[in-house]
Amino acid sequence: MKSKTTYVKIFLFLILGGLQLVTSQVLEAGSPESVGMSTERLTRLTHTFQQYIDNGQLAGTVTLVARKGKIVYYESLGKSDVEAGKAMEKNTIFRIASQTKAIVSTGIMILQERGQLLISDPLSKYIPEFKHTTVAVKTDTGYDVVDAKREITLRDLLTHTSGYGYGSGVAADKWEAAGIQGWYFANRDEPILETVKRMAALPADAQPGEQFVYGYSLDILGAVIGVVSGQPLDVFLKENILDPLGMSDTYFYLPEAKASRLATVYSSTDSGMERAPAPGGMVGQGEYIKGPRKSFSGGAGYLSTALDYARFMQMMLNQGIYNGHRILSRKSVELMTVNHLVEAKFPWAGGTGFGLGFSIVEDLGARGTLGSEGEFGWGGAYHSEYWADPKEDLLVVYFTQLIPANGLDDHGKLRALVYQAIVD
Repeated sequence: MKSKTTYVKIFLFLILGGLQLVTSQVLEAGSPESVGMSTERLTRLTHTFQQYIDNGQLAGTVTLVARKGKIVYYESLGKSDVEAGKAMEKNTIFRIASQTKAIVSTGIMILQERGQLLISDPLSKYIPEFKHTTVAVKTDTGYDVVDAKREITLRDLLTHTSGYGYGSGVAADKWEAAGIQGWYFANRDEPILETVKRMAALPADAQPGEQFVYGYSLDILGAVIGVVSGQPLDVFLKENILDPLGMSDTYFYLPEAKASRLATVYSSTDSGMERAPAPGGMVGQGEYIKGPRKSFSGGAGYLSTALDYARFMQMMLNQGIYNGHRILSRKSVELMTVNHLVEAKFPWAGGTGFGLGFSIVEDLGARGTLGSEGEFGWGGAYHSEYWADPKEDLLVVYFTQLIPANGLDDHGKLRALVYQAIVD
């Protein structure tokens, strides 16, 4: 007969094992009703987004919604190439632009967990060119260039408070002369570290820590990962994040064998939706297949699928673990998903702050849209969006390829239609 102590041990094993299963959720198909959502209500997503396509506002979309580890909605609509009559598929590959940033931020946190850096470290510890930086200050007659008040830290870069924009700020003329403007890097015939070193000699748009300035911060951090790890950025991320999570369709530059799966980019114009030029620059198809393949942009370079990115987000919801692979500790995930802005303010939405790679909802009423406090997410220049809602154990990934995207309310409709489908 088993002792009372033995039964207690068995009970604890079952309880703790169950908790481990919960935190290790692997995405798999499930019925909406099994996780407190409505199949009927989710069909409103299909109807609404098909209308955007029928009206010529979007070429095609892929949307994935998962709750409690169950994929309850996963639909492809429209065309990946309108002119060719090619249907959008669930495994279509998209340029995800700034959605690259969260993955690179995770790479920095991995290096901190290994004792190879601290996010409080000065950037110059890894790229000495940033030891003394400058800031452009607007004047009545132009601008002055002054010394930075302090060094930039890795945390400044993670929170977009380094002061570095996308080269179109006060000293845009100097950035233009240096050939560094905009987030598009796929055509660059130089390693990212060399580009970043040249940035160090150019004036920033704000003093470190004082303003939220969206720009090259994560490209700089991608270069830091290369310096600290001793590996190219693409190799480090593949070995430490992509492969463990099973993100087998995520690349900086697409293999020729998968080229046919890359969606076409379109643009909103006054006369309707038009195919973007090839290769083009920021508004274009890009050189993601036949480009130089030298510049790994940590700020905007990745291509991916909805399912791949959902696996990454499920890992974050699981507090750092997915399919038995521990990517980050629970405490690192907690630090990444709280607001770090103190002196600086988030400029684009009320009730919102910024963590280490994600925007963070702090006050639901101040933001004024459906969701939850503690929700984290972001989006990309090609009109993609994603978020994770820990309170609802929910994640959403929405991919399309439209730049610029003028006059659309699809992101708002997406959010409204996802949350109205929760019925528990």
